[in-house]
Amino acid sequence: MQSGLVFSWHWSPYTLLALFILCLLYGGVLRLTYKDPVRTPFKKRQLLSFLGAIASIAIVLLTPLDNIARTQLFVAHMVQAVAITTISSPLLLGAIPDWMIQPIVDLPVVRQIFQFVTFPIVASIIFNATFLIWHDPGLYSYALQQGTLYHVELWSFFLASLLNWWPLIGPLGRMRHFSYPVLMLYAFFDGQPVDIFAFLLVFTEVVIYHVNHIPTSWLNYGYSPLADQTIAGAFLLVPGIVDLIVMSPLFFRWLAQIEEHQKVVDQRLQERREAQAALEEDEDDGEDDEEMANNIQAVHEFEM
Repeated sequence: MQSGLVFSWHWSPYTLLALFILCLLYGGVLRLTYKDPVRTPFKKRQLLSFLGAIASIAIVLLTPLDNIARTQLFVAHMVQAVAITTISSPLLLGAIPDWMIQPIVDLPVVRQIFQFVTFPIVASIIFNATFLIWHDPGLYSYALQQGTLYHVELWSFFLASLLNWWPLIGPLGRMRHFSYPVLMLYAFFDGQPVDIFAFLLVFTEVVIYHVNHIPTSWLNYGYSPLADQTIAGAFLLVPGIVDLIVMSPLFFRWLAQIEEHQKVVDQRLQERREAQAALEEDEDDGEDDEEMANNIQAVHEFEM
């Protein structure tokens, strides 16, 4: 057992290859779909968002953090899981303009699959099932013993979280025909399974994961496996806070939408009232003219 944390670097060739392929795909699709700054505007922040996504994945999977997570601290694993699902995935989605992915989604088969897997309920089930199944103690223990399989686990978190975030912040927003209340409910209930799992880790008195070897120096300071598991569970609650942050702008947009709708309704009512008043005024004028004509006719008849 190590006396301190292991800060050796883990250069996984498969993860390096995956990052290289991701860069090639992004650059290749960008080159094929980009036409000019007017029809296909590409903003600097989108490039920075892509670079941020690649950098964050590399930090999670290729630095000493990965070795610490696989061999020593369960909380380090949760740092990886939270970072790759709440930082890397949103950054990658923010790097994709609509015009870049539209030609791919327009393919008939792709469009059907895309609409199915990004439907809120389906996306939520895929993500939560992926996250919870990988955290089965037996499967998680086996994955830690196989470095490549452990990275497959984290990459699956990343891919599933892309689907999970898509209904809220993904490109092609016009394809999402969901009201703001529906999206707020999605943001709230989507994280509940993971939050329940996090609370289980925080409040249970039993160590569920016995696979990590906490450094002896940490054990001497009272950092036990149970404490490691409790802190990991507390850190896993961070995505729930992110969900609340995401719900806030949705709520204010909903209020703005209600206010705008009410303004339109009030304007139409005002126009209708003005039209009705004008019609009544015309009718009154018509009655006055008719009465005057009758009076004139009566005068003529009297004179005769």
